[in-house]
Amino acid sequence: MPAYHSTFLIDGTQDRMVGNFVLLPLNSKYRGPAYPANSDYDIIDECLDLFRANSFFKNFEIKSPADRVLIYGILFINDCLSNLKPNTSYNEATKVLTNVALDNVKVPGSPGFGLNTIYSIPVQDRNQMDLLTSYIQQFRQELAMRLLERIYAQSKDHPSKFWLSFTRRRFMNKSL
Repeated sequence: MPAYHSTFLIDGTQDRMVGNFVLLPLNSKYRGPAYPANSDYDIIDECLDLFRANSFFKNFEIKSPADRVLIYGILFINDCLSNLKPNTSYNEATKVLTNVALDNVKVPGSPGFGLNTIYSIPVQDRNQMDLLTSYIQQFRQELAMRLLERIYAQSKDHPSKFWLSFTRRRFMNKSL
């Protein structure tokens, strides 16, 4: 059975690209370079929807630039879940995931980023790297807050055990 891929179609004339990482529109409450999405469903919703299904796959064939954003999102969700404990309240989790989203932002193309074989980012262009950094920071903040809404949907006292059970899974045997 193949892994689930992104359904977002990339238009080379309208979508901005940094290397082979596409800057897709987001429905975000946070400031950043992302354009507002035309619909209610954006790449963050797709990352959250496909996280649990794709967590079981060790191989993932990249079919479009949107798949690279999906990979980053799934690996970031896994990183967020690994920072939560079964008895963490919603308020504590908000603080923890805000710190995870803002601290230690490694972007594709930078030294120390573990997935540079998947992403080809022009390191020599500083403006492009700044654009990518601010986009990824906005992406991470919005993804962390929407993840909190999903895992604390039943109770604000503790996270859903069905989400936390995926902390041991490693998508593509990788981590951020």
